[in-house]
Amino acid sequence: MGIEKIIEYYKNPKNRGTIKNPDAIGEGIGSCGDTMAFFMKVGKKKIDGKEVDYIKDIKFETMGCAVAVATASITTEMAKGKTIEEAKKITEADIVKEAGEIPEVKFHCIGLTLGTLRNVIANWENKKK
Repeated sequence: MGIEKIIEYYKNPKNRGTIKNPDAIGEGIGSCGDTMAFFMKVGKKKIDGKEVDYIKDIKFETMGCAVAVATASITTEMAKGKTIEEAKKITEADIVKEAGEIPEVKFHCIGLTLGTLRNVIANWENKKK
């Protein structure tokens, strides 16, 4: 498919924006200077009779390139609806699989996106303590 998927996610990103009164905010700065923030709302749901925390909503803002926008869109789509533990397991390979071709020189954008996801989750976990 090539880079067409990245361009589509850039032109029509999902989950771009902020959340009023988020349960947590996570931020990141890429090696290239791109900045990113994730805003997350957490809910509870029952799985196998056990109540677990899940990502009810997640949005992003970024001052970055097309790949940063696309990977943030992909990652928030993957994380939404997942339990916190499931979201922690999202990998670079998962993002690449969904994105299709990502130029190697832009792989740092995936690191920025995953780092921002980890930060928003860690900030939420720290608030719970």
